[in-house]
Amino acid sequence: MTRHYDELETRSADERAADIAAKLPRLIAGAMGAAPGLASHLDGVDPAAVADLNGLAKLPVLRKSDLHAAQKAAPPFGGFARPPGATHHVFQSPGPIYEPGGTGRDWWRMGRSLFAAGIGPGDIVQNCFSYHLTPAGMMFENGAAAVGASVLPAGTGQTELQAQAAADIGVTAYTGTPDYLKVILDKAAELGLDLSRLKKAVVGGGALFPSLRAEYAERGITCLQGYGTADLGSIAYESPGPDGAVEGMVVDEGVLVEVVTPGTGDPVAEGEVGEVVVTTFNLDYPLIRFATGDLSAVLPGESPCGRTNMRIKGWMGRADQTAKVKGMFVRPEQVATLVARHDEVLKARVIVTRSGEQDSMLVRLEATGGDVAAFEASVVAALKLKGAVEVVVPGSLPKDGKVIDDQRSYE
Repeated sequence: MTRHYDELETRSADERAADIAAKLPRLIAGAMGAAPGLASHLDGVDPAAVADLNGLAKLPVLRKSDLHAAQKAAPPFGGFARPPGATHHVFQSPGPIYEPGGTGRDWWRMGRSLFAAGIGPGDIVQNCFSYHLTPAGMMFENGAAAVGASVLPAGTGQTELQAQAAADIGVTAYTGTPDYLKVILDKAAELGLDLSRLKKAVVGGGALFPSLRAEYAERGITCLQGYGTADLGSIAYESPGPDGAVEGMVVDEGVLVEVVTPGTGDPVAEGEVGEVVVTTFNLDYPLIRFATGDLSAVLPGESPCGRTNMRIKGWMGRADQTAKVKGMFVRPEQVATLVARHDEVLKARVIVTRSGEQDSMLVRLEATGGDVAAFEASVVAALKLKGAVEVVVPGSLPKDGKVIDDQRSYE
C-alpha cells in the first residue's frame, strides 16, 4: 500500500468539491481585501459567486506581464502579496519579477513531491537548486524540512566539490535540474568516489527526458520530476504506483489547475493541450488564475498510487516561444535585446537541442559582419547563458516568425 502525505490526497471527488466550494469564495474575498493589486485586477467580482471551477473560469487571467507592470508601479509585489516583513524573503526571478517567501511548514508545498519520492527522516538531500536571488533552493530546503530530511545546501557549480561532499556525507537523495545529477555522477566516477547511497532524486527546472530517466534507473536511482514555479510553488508532481510506474503528474492539494486555450482563458476539453492556469490557496501570495505560459493536458482517470486529485500529462512545452534551457528561461524579448546590441546583426534565431543528455544552445545570427567573440559575449549578457554562435549571411534564416526554435523531443 502506497503511503500518503496526508488525508487530503485520498479524498473522494465529492469531498474535494465540497472543500473547494467552502474555501474558494473565502480565498477570493480575503485576497481582494488584503491585496489591493489583486482587488483592482478582480474589480467587480462577487466572491460568493465563485465556488467551483466553472465560476473560476469566468474570472480574468493574470499574467506575468500584469505582475511586472504592477510591481513597477508599487514595488516590490505590486499589491499582490503581503508586504516585506510579513513574509521572510524577497526573491527576484527573470523579468524581473519579485516574489515573497515564507518559512512556515511546507510554505511552497514541495514536501508532497519529496514524500512521493520516498524522501523523509534519515535522508540527506543534496539540494543543487540555486540559493542566489531566485527561490528554487529555498523552496526545496523548506520541503525537505517538512518531510524531516537533512539538507546539504549545495547550490550550483563546483562539481568536483559537490561529488566529494556527496561521497563524504553519504548523500541519499538529490534535488536540482535533471541534467546536473548526471554531471555529478560522472565526476564522481571519474574521481573514483562512491555515491552508491544516492538512490532518490526529485528534479525540476527543465524536462526529464526518458533516456536520462532510464540512465538514472540503471544506476539504481529513482528519479521523479516535479512541476512548479517561483510564483506558485508546487503545482504537480510525479508519484509512482505500487509497481513503480509513473502516469502523468498529480496536482498539488494547495492549488487549482485549469488547462485553457492560450490567450483566451477558456478551458479546453479534457485531454486537449492548452495553457496551464493556476489558482493558489497561499494566503501570503494568493494568485488567482495565474497563467504559467506552460502547456499541458488533463490526464483522465486516477493515479495508480492511490492519490485522487486531478492529473496532468506534465510539461509539454511553452504556450509562447519561451524555452527553458539548463534551468533558465530564454524569452523572445531577450533575443530582441541581443539583436539590438550590434548594428551588424539583422536577425537572430536561438536553436535548442540535446547533446550528451544535456541542453545545447546555438545562436544563429544574420549579420553583415562583426566580431564573433563580441557576439558570444552579448549572448551571455542578453540570454544569461553560454551558447555557440554561428554567423550566416542575411536572408538565411527561415521567415516563419520564430526567434526560439526548441528542437528537443519530449516523447
